[in-house]
Amino acid sequence: MGRAISHLEWNTGVTTKLHEVDSVGFDDRFNDGKCDPAGRFWTGTMGGQIDNMPTYEKNVGSLYCLDTNGTLVKHFNKITVSNGLAWSPDKQVMFYIDTPTRKVEAFTYHVTSGKISNRRDAIDFRSFPEESMMGWPDGMTIDTDGHLWVACYGAGKVICFDPVTGKALKEVIIPAPRTTSCCFGGKNLDELYVTTGPNGAFDQELRYFPLCGSVFKVTGLGVKGVPANIYERDVDSRL
Repeated sequence: MGRAISHLEWNTGVTTKLHEVDSVGFDDRFNDGKCDPAGRFWTGTMGGQIDNMPTYEKNVGSLYCLDTNGTLVKHFNKITVSNGLAWSPDKQVMFYIDTPTRKVEAFTYHVTSGKISNRRDAIDFRSFPEESMMGWPDGMTIDTDGHLWVACYGAGKVICFDPVTGKALKEVIIPAPRTTSCCFGGKNLDELYVTTGPNGAFDQELRYFPLCGSVFKVTGLGVKGVPANIYERDVDSRL
């Protein structure tokens, strides 16, 4: 919610502001967030939109972690559009996307302390011959084999990557070019749900792709996702 992290009581609709970060740019805000295997909530901010390209104010965002005791920790800054997060099935690696970099970065992840280290590139869209057809990495998820599924904004597809080799393994075409995120769901976690957005779409684009803004379900991929992590606050925390 803007620059604030809030708690929503689902049954009553009551929201409680937990933290609000200082403004660095002219319209910076939180964007994507996800819980880690220990129940901490990670989320990052992004710069304000400058034009309809869209272009965003550069390097004003930061990546934060809301610990289970309610403490908010900033891990690093100089982010432009904070997006996808995922953790390897063995809980050893955290993956992260700052969309304009066109990369998926990897960090050594310490599940007990919540610390991250050894920042490096796992996937670089710019290294592929077909990079112009790959769009921009946005939200992502991971399967039980440790492969990343990355929603490619502007390309109408989700690409599965091996983060160890950096190679693209499979792609799923979505009939809406502004693919924003994806996650596994269904009874057996073998269905891939893909979100798309209509924001910024031109009239001609909407005529060609009338399903812009829809949520899609993809079946028959032959893989399963890992269960979503849930925020686990300490018993004596005041959140």
